[in-house]
Amino acid sequence: MAVTIKDVAKVARVSPSTVSRVIADNPRISEETKKRVREAMIELGYHPNFQARSLAVKSTQSIGIIMPNSATKVLENPFFPEVLRGISQVAREDRYGIYLSTGATQEEIFEEVVQMVQGRRVDGIILLYSKTNDTVMNYLLEEDFPFTVIGRPYNNAERITHVDNDNIYATKQVTKYLIDKGHKRITFIGLNPEVVFTIDRMEGYKQALKEAGIPFNEQLVVQESSLKEGGVEVAKEFLLANEPSTALVVTDDFVAIELMSYAESLNIRVPEDISIISFNNIMLTNHMRPPLTSVDIDIFQLGLEAASCLIEKIKNPTILPKRLTIPATMIERKSCASLK
Repeated sequence: MAVTIKDVAKVARVSPSTVSRVIADNPRISEETKKRVREAMIELGYHPNFQARSLAVKSTQSIGIIMPNSATKVLENPFFPEVLRGISQVAREDRYGIYLSTGATQEEIFEEVVQMVQGRRVDGIILLYSKTNDTVMNYLLEEDFPFTVIGRPYNNAERITHVDNDNIYATKQVTKYLIDKGHKRITFIGLNPEVVFTIDRMEGYKQALKEAGIPFNEQLVVQESSLKEGGVEVAKEFLLANEPSTALVVTDDFVAIELMSYAESLNIRVPEDISIISFNNIMLTNHMRPPLTSVDIDIFQLGLEAASCLIEKIKNPTILPKRLTIPATMIERKSCASLK
């Protein structure tokens, strides 16, 4: 049963109206009383309802957008502004505001979500990511709170409305594209065991190798974390190896562009010495030298459909969960060479 202002008042030994004034930070209430009331709120797990007026009509007309980590770092990646553009279009048409998470750590993000839900600050939530063991997703399921996910939920997918590409199929096709060009030593870059889309993309990569009769080699898989921490030194290990790869499948354009810069600094030519293909088809890919072959995952449409599904769920809570698959298309440019 939900904790009420009356429960807080009883524990703090004050009137319910005093609790309300403390929540509003009324200057007429003493600091001693404020401290006592706030301690009672923490003890009982009470979250002030900042949308009380909106709740009177059962709606805040707001949706929460949850980033995978610090918003400052996330928004540096062009994927997120573009997916937000898709969400914003639907929100604007349905007269919904957007409440963007600002937490810098997983703990802060989780607490922010709890406040959104318990304080009824939003009508529903969109997760812009899917992880293998996400406390936020588990919490939203337990609370039966309306939410949608961009990405494939690792667990309970049948209970969660989600919008995604077929990452396994798409990566299988681009890896096959390289194999058909004569490449056999192909490095997969960007695996993060906690992030579902990178797991799916590596699965597609492995399937393509298997069908071509090429043995899977763990040494040709580069973790996202090691590349972030080691930068050019890690890149050197596979770009300047005794038996270097002839092609790279990269999970994100931003990483691929960084690798192209590293390759240039090492006098390694793209595509003459190494071929590169990646995902997202951000605007910069067409302006690289050479232009980068990339998979267009239709980021805008991912955001648009996720928002549409959420608002549909908010308006009709009994609607069954669904999965929407957004088509992905490889945009062939000049970064992949044939060895035949």
